[in-house]
Amino acid sequence: MRTKFLSLSFIIVAAIVSSTAALAQDTYPSKPIKILVPFTPGTGIDILARTLGQKLNERWNQPVIVENRPGASGNIGTEAAARSPADGYTLLMTANTIVLNRSLYKRIPYDPIKDFAPVAPLAVGSLALATHPSVKASTAKEFIDLAKANPAKINYGSPGNGTPHHLAMELFKLRAGIDVTHVPYKGSGGAVQDLLGGQIGVMFLPIHVVLPFVETKRLNLLTAGGTRRAAVTPNVPSLAEATGVSDIDVDIWYAAYVPDGTPKSVIDKLNRELNAILKTPEVKDALVKQGLTPTGGTAEQLASLTKSDLERWAKVVQQAKIEGD
Repeated sequence: MRTKFLSLSFIIVAAIVSSTAALAQDTYPSKPIKILVPFTPGTGIDILARTLGQKLNERWNQPVIVENRPGASGNIGTEAAARSPADGYTLLMTANTIVLNRSLYKRIPYDPIKDFAPVAPLAVGSLALATHPSVKASTAKEFIDLAKANPAKINYGSPGNGTPHHLAMELFKLRAGIDVTHVPYKGSGGAVQDLLGGQIGVMFLPIHVVLPFVETKRLNLLTAGGTRRAAVTPNVPSLAEATGVSDIDVDIWYAAYVPDGTPKSVIDKLNRELNAILKTPEVKDALVKQGLTPTGGTAEQLASLTKSDLERWAKVVQQAKIEGD
């Protein structure tokens, strides 16, 4: 009798769990959804979040609110997402800073692996290697030769210590064996202005930021994209192609996460919807014009990417002795 009772109890519990999961998927979403973006409006991930949020609203007939919580290189907004209820009504859409910050700061208020469940990789933002016309190099190889002939004499800018632009150049330096001097700024605006003015000679910047200045010949474009060419500039070589170095992926990836503990059925539904939206010609075209290449993918692929990039960038940070602001 005891064995039969335990077996019956197990069946009942399993049925309740199964029906609860099914109910969660059937009724989700039944209220407004919030997308937390840990960076300022107008950034690549903000554009992506607003584009996807609008489409989710149209498909689900539920309000989707994008909330910007910038500060501390994305740590403030990311912590807020980690502390949110694990019910699928708060999403974190962020850049690969979620893994970079782990190595840059002695303490961060969240764990990118333990505190989050991956939903889907979303897109890649191509970084371009741009120079001021005073830098006498028309290709990446010519720039490497110039830098080797003038160690530490060429200045490069970034929006700040530990930013993806900074780490991209440090990875480039390590792989190419060159020495150029870092000039950190407080944001992109001042750095771009000084690049245009020739106060600094070179910089990694998002391709959509660079192109208008290339068209007016105020900047030279040496490469676009890390290991693959940028979709918006198919005739411009990637950094890997231009240098012959394969292990030089400098591009920024963007992804969606939810707090750990969110029901798998909800994560699966979010993944399906986001992937479907990213495949639509309208969204693909809109993102490519902003220098973003839609990728999509599975939650498992994002989990693998998160783990591998945590390890990859930790080595770069350690080798280059980088610290975040």
